[in-house]
Formats: sequence, C-alpha cells, structure tokens
Amino acid sequence: MPNHGLHLAALPAPQVSSLVAPKRRSRCKPLQDANMTPGRWTKTNVIRTTLIAPCGMNCRLCFAYTRDKKACPGCRGDDSVKPKTRVTCRIKNCEKIGRGKVRYCFSCDRFPCDRLNHLDERYRTKYGMSMIDNLAHIKKFGIRHFIRNEKERWTCLECGQLICVHKPQCLFCGHKWR
Repeated sequence: MPNHGLHLAALPAPQVSSLVAPKRRSRCKPLQDANMTPGRWTKTNVIRTTLIAPCGMNCRLCFAYTRDKKACPGCRGDDSVKPKTRVTCRIKNCEKIGRGKVRYCFSCDRFPCDRLNHLDERYRTKYGMSMIDNLAHIKKFGIRHFIRNEKERWTCLECGQLICVHKPQCLFCGHKWR
C-alpha cells in the first residue's frame, strides 16, 4: 500500500515512483452504492494541468469532481456550475490569483498565508495529504512531474483507477487504502 501521507518535498523525485506497485488491468465492476458512483473515474484517469488548483489541491482527486450529479469542474473551471462553497473559496478568490499575478500560491510573497496553512493542516490531519508539500513539489520539479507523481501516488493498487482523497476506499472497486 502506498504511503498517501507522504511529504513529497522531503523526497528526491526518483524515489517517489518506486513507492507504488505497477498498475494492473481492472477486472472490477463499479460499486453500486448511490453515494459513491464512479462515473468520472471510469471515463479517464487523465489529470489535466487545469485540475491543479492554486492552493496545490489536485481537483481530479476531489469527491466533488468525481460525483455524477452536480459535479464540480475543478477550482479553475466554470464557476456557474460549481457548488457555492467552491465558488466562494477565499484562496481561489485571493486578489493576487484573481488578478492573474500568480498561478500557484507558492509565487505569492505571503506564501504560505494563514488560509493555506489552515487548509493544509486540515488535509494533513483528515486525508493524509499536504497542499504545501504539493506546491513545493510543483515549484521544485514542475507541474508535469507533479501530475505524473500524482497518478502513481493516487492509483488504486487493486483496480488501477485514481483514488478519491476524501474517501478511505477506492470509489471504483471498494479497496480500502487508509
């Protein structure tokens, strides 16, 4: 099982990929639980650069993105179809990001700000991932390397689908990963 609480900034890039077993072809059938429909999971395992939020969140791993009903398009997506909590996010709506002065929070002179520290603490505690570590990885190795690493880090070892960071089991096959 991969270490999903891994602090990426502490590891050199080549060691990270060695932590994940090779992908296996899926023979699993999707879960039938209405609360955990894997509709978006089965469409594609692609993580586009536009799905990496300014705070370092990989929106592709967010439960709001994966659901079939009223799915969120990601932090950088169209606000008219997002849940209200995503539209009013104070990090996404920060004046420097809103004006296009910075693409990621690490470029800000106030990095990490209190809002990002609070979000990072919550995600470290509840989900075993760090926005600040994600941003450090992007800054050091680039967005493409970060995305490759995310695919390896968050792939279910049982079925090969991407895992939702907010759920303790794969939405596709039910494999418990934390």
